[in-house]
Formats: sequence, structure tokens, C-alpha cells
Amino acid sequence: MERHIDTHERLAEILKALAHPARLRILSLLAKRGTCICGDLVEAMPLSQATVSQHLKVLKEAGLIRGTIDGPRSCYGIDQDEIGAVRDHIVALFGSIEACCRPATGDDQ
Repeated sequence: MERHIDTHERLAEILKALAHPARLRILSLLAKRGTCICGDLVEAMPLSQATVSQHLKVLKEAGLIRGTIDGPRSCYGIDQDEIGAVRDHIVALFGSIEACCRPATGDDQ
């Protein structure tokens, strides 16, 4: 399912999903490993399996990761298109803020 960030509300939902250190750690691990089985993530983090699974659910619902189930194993990976869209939206947002709020320098006169 392809998603695009077209509103500030959608960006806020995504940023809310990112607003937890465990979720950022999960994304970091997935970025380094490409894909990962849930059990591997549990071993790499000081959290219970239920807690890691809940964080994975939040990230998946936000569209930041994709997951596949193969029997008893769940494999997850970063949704590169969505992460790219998030990055682009944030760069555009803060680029426009920077342009309007840049302090005046002696060169501007």
C-alpha cells in the first residue's frame, strides 16, 4: 500500500509513531539489517517480546515498516518509499521555515 504525506495531520501521525526511543532503535536496527525477524529484534533490545511487538505494530500502522508472516515468524523491513516521503516533507517544511526566519546579516544590507 503506497502512502503519500499530503497533510500536516498525516505528518503529525508519523512523527508521533517516531516519538519513542524504542521505535527509533527498531528503525535503526532494520536500517542496518535490511529485514529482521521479530525474535532478532527482541534479542537486540532490552524489552519483552510483547513490548517489541506493540512497537512494531505502531510503526506498521504508521506505514513506516512492512511486515510479512511466514508461519510462526514475522519478518519486518523499512518501507523505503514512506521513509523517503517523510524525509522530503520534513526537509521542505523546515526549508520554508529557514527561508522566512533567517536572521539578517551584514551581507543582506
